[in-house]
Order: sequence, then structure tokens, then C-alpha cells
Amino acid sequence: MTDTVRIGTRGSALALTQTTTIAEAIAKKTGVATELVVIATQGDRSLDSLALIGGTGIFASALRDALLSGECDAVVHSLKDLPTAPTPGLAIAAIPKRADARDALCARDGLTVDTLPPGSRVGTGSPRRVAQLLSRRPDLEVVDVRGNVDTRLSKVTAGELDAVILAAAGLGRLGRTDDITELLDLDAWPTAPGQGALAVEVRVSDEELVSALDHRPTRTTVEAERHVLAKLEAGCTAPVGAHALIEDGMLFLSARVYSADGSRALTSSHALYVSDSANPALDVADRVANELFELGASELMGAST
Repeated sequence: MTDTVRIGTRGSALALTQTTTIAEAIAKKTGVATELVVIATQGDRSLDSLALIGGTGIFASALRDALLSGECDAVVHSLKDLPTAPTPGLAIAAIPKRADARDALCARDGLTVDTLPPGSRVGTGSPRRVAQLLSRRPDLEVVDVRGNVDTRLSKVTAGELDAVILAAAGLGRLGRTDDITELLDLDAWPTAPGQGALAVEVRVSDEELVSALDHRPTRTTVEAERHVLAKLEAGCTAPVGAHALIEDGMLFLSARVYSADGSRALTSSHALYVSDSANPALDVADRVANELFELGASELMGAST
């Protein structure tokens, strides 16, 4: 094993906080020293809409290039930002225990989604969140926003926006939970596949560097969510929400596909006993995705593009 594990990360406050947590866990579990390597990504350099700059993988590609070139030994991703297709030569060797998977509303005056006045301006850069907002509150004005967590929250403080929607996990990691005015229930408001989870990626054959951090129940649930996304052939910014959990030995998975304007949505939910399948995540995801196709997901998603 190497004397020092060099861990690649984006330079945002959230990415550095997440990677520092992983670095400390590696050091604690393996006794190996760690070093952070900051890498600029296309997603960090551009403030254009995610839909305009490609969405899928814009935060991951530069990190993966650095890993493949030997600039670092491991990289830390927010799992929801990763394309579902694997990268040749790389492996996700660890998915630590998941944090809160919910979305959070951060609004002025303690407002919630239902109490925001008609015409309120709500910021998000996610087509899924746009569809969900418009589905629940078509009288709101949804504003496309980019930038880090502090930048987005400052737009509410300054009065430029009435609210923003962010991942609860990121707010928690940054110590900004006091800004949350509503946590959105996962049954009514499913989030991005893998949201709240981190992924530690290494070169194939280097898995032992970080494998001690892997949390098997989290891996099973997020793989189920991401398999649905892959089966639907949707990119990370497609209007798809999914949520999986393991309870009493059963893997439950629910996924919802939205039209871009939120006027229509299709939902499928299935469950199976983890012990009854060699690959429970893939099997339950196949059931959910197949039902969504039968319900008309292809047509609904096609109408969204």
C-alpha cells in the first residue's frame, strides 16, 4: 500500500469538506497518510445552466482525468453528479454511509413550499426540482441558478430570490442547517438517484486503498436508484427522482419520472427480499424501470426534451 493517498477534489467549500471527511476516515481506518489535490472542473468554471453545459458528468470528468493520469490516487464525488456508465480503468471502491437524501427549501421569513406567496421566485439549477416545484406550485416563478451553496443562499438574503432548493446533505456538511425552512418528504418529493451519498473512485486494482470505507446497505440502495436512471437512459439532469431503502431485510425502491413542466408524472414502486437475489439492486431497478416504460415513461421523457 502507498505511503500517502492523494485524494482529488473540486475546490468548492462543500467538496473540500466532503473530501476532508473521507481523508480523515481513510487515515483512521488504514493508518495511511492522506493529501488533498484540488482540481478545477468544467462545472466549477462555468456558471451557465447545467442543461446548456451538458449536465451529466460536468463535475466528474476532470477528476477522473486526473485519476487516470496518476495526478492523484483517489477522487471523491457527490454520487448524484456521476454518470451511470462506468469509466474504463476506474472503479467506485467505496460508498460510505449515506447522509440525508432529502431536498431542503431555504426561504425568507420561514416560508415553506406551500406557504410561498404566488409569484415567488425560487432558485434551482436542477430540471427535476423545476418539474417538482411546478407540479406542486405552478404559480411560482422558477429561476435557474448556479454557484456554490453560499452564493445561492446569499441570493435569498439579498432579496433577489424568495427561496432556493438545495440538498439537505450538503447543507448539513457545511453547517448551514439553520437556513433550512422545510425538509421535503422523500415519498412526495423523491430526489436525485444517489443524493446524499459520496463515492470514492480509484484506478482498477487500487480498491484496497479505500474499500474499508464502503457501507454495504448504502451501496445497495443507491445502486438500485442509479440502475433505474441507467435503464431509463436519462442523464443526471433528467427529471427523474428515486428513493430506495432497506427495512426488515427488504429492499424498497420507488422512482418517478416528470415532464419538464411538471404537469405529468409517472411513479413505480417495487420491493424484494435482499437475500432472495444475487443482485437485488439491479433486479428491483429492472422491475421499476420496466413498469415505468409500460406506463409511458419514454413518451413522457421525450416530451420533456
